[in-house]
Amino acid sequence: MIGTTDGISERTGSAPAGAATAAAATAAAATAAPEPPRWALADARALYDAPFADLLFRAHGVHRLHFDPNAVQRSRLLSIKTGGCPEDCGYCSQSARHDGGVGATKLMEVDDVVAEARKARDAGATRYCMGAAWRGPKERDMGRLTAMVGAVKSLGLETCMTLGMLTPNDAERLAQAGLDYYNHNIDTSERYYNQVATTRTWADRIDTLRHVRESGMKVCCGGIVGMGEEAIDRVSFLVALANLSQPPESVPINRLIPIPGTPLAAAPPLDPIEFVRTIALARILMPTSMVRLSAGRTAMSDELQALCFFAGANSIFVGDTLLTADNPSEDQDGALFRRLGLKPLEPPLP
Repeated sequence: MIGTTDGISERTGSAPAGAATAAAATAAAATAAPEPPRWALADARALYDAPFADLLFRAHGVHRLHFDPNAVQRSRLLSIKTGGCPEDCGYCSQSARHDGGVGATKLMEVDDVVAEARKARDAGATRYCMGAAWRGPKERDMGRLTAMVGAVKSLGLETCMTLGMLTPNDAERLAQAGLDYYNHNIDTSERYYNQVATTRTWADRIDTLRHVRESGMKVCCGGIVGMGEEAIDRVSFLVALANLSQPPESVPINRLIPIPGTPLAAAPPLDPIEFVRTIALARILMPTSMVRLSAGRTAMSDELQALCFFAGANSIFVGDTLLTADNPSEDQDGALFRRLGLKPLEPPLP
């Protein structure tokens, strides 16, 4: 289960000055020592494999400790630069290496992004995410990107961007512009990663997460399930996130949307119960993180989504399109919220 460190026990009575100095040095050394992993893979796997009712009971209990179980945040995602990505991620229609049917566009103008963000806010979104299909942003784009951040924040929206890999300087500039979150998913386990993408490594993704964290921005990082991976890979990528120096504040869980023309178009669909188990484990391993029910909702029944909310998911993306993929309409989401007695979650901005 969760590893803990108790530190140095307090002692009663007085101690010689030398002993106090030695004790202080020992305490400082203990503080500086790396913390042990919070979760062991075997313990997390045991949770994942637990009887379904037991797993959901525990996940829902953890969720109630930290969140209103009847509140779900509504986020909006805009593709600010679509297609033409040089990466070969097997799930992605925007890769220039695949025939996913998505043409390349140029980076949007700031005013156009703000207009879309204003419409999203007026429709009830409290979080606005902006995504560009790049390996990473170029220097010539950074001025426009930072301007977008400031303009969207001025509307009172929580901001997030996903632009590919970042250098430390990129991260620092986005942080200075006021970006709240940066999204960079690790996608799957380190073991399975090269079955999904080969143009960058799992370690490259971890490097970007470190740059984001060191800049002071919050981390949004999750993965995609249903790509042909095994259960241990779903458990492993969640354990990797939970055991970061600080777990991501935002954890999107995506269910693969098989897109014709991509290498993973024929991936077998993931069993719905396995998907709920993944959501539940994410909630238990990362109790205070926002667990985002992300891509793939068009193929989910209302009942499956209800189980995901019960298991700890507390954010969805609204709008008919999620980057380049279909998403449930806002009318459908509104009807689902009414059926389940859900209300919009409006977390305080940083």
